[in-house]
Amino acid sequence: MPLNTRKTSGSRRKARKAYFTADSSTRRIHMSAPLSKELRAKYGVRSIPIRREDEVRVTRGSGNGREGKVIAVVRQKYCIHLERFTRDKSNSTTVPIPIHPSKVEITKIKLDKDRKALLERKNRTGQKNKDVSMNKVD
Repeated sequence: MPLNTRKTSGSRRKARKAYFTADSSTRRIHMSAPLSKELRAKYGVRSIPIRREDEVRVTRGSGNGREGKVIAVVRQKYCIHLERFTRDKSNSTTVPIPIHPSKVEITKIKLDKDRKALLERKNRTGQKNKDVSMNKVD
């Protein structure tokens, strides 16, 4: 029997409605970005919610390969803005180019006590699985 016994709909219509009408705390989870291979190995975590002052590398789209620091996370539009990643408008003003967090990978995490606790919490389940597999080898 699966761990999650709560029934959820498989309907695309309901999934899209839930995504686009989600509250801010749920959107934070939706706006998670994968960690780079080095960080994944270091923390044992695959992805975390993105936040301001994280450093990221763009992996998809026209900005592929570019790196920069996150200057804004716009939950209302499901996008992030990077410094020096802008477009010039016809009236000569510059506007940041919005990027979806799933299209970037985090290369440097801004750590504080809450973020460290989150990494510890997410890694705990992975650590148990590793311990179990280690015991089977012995």
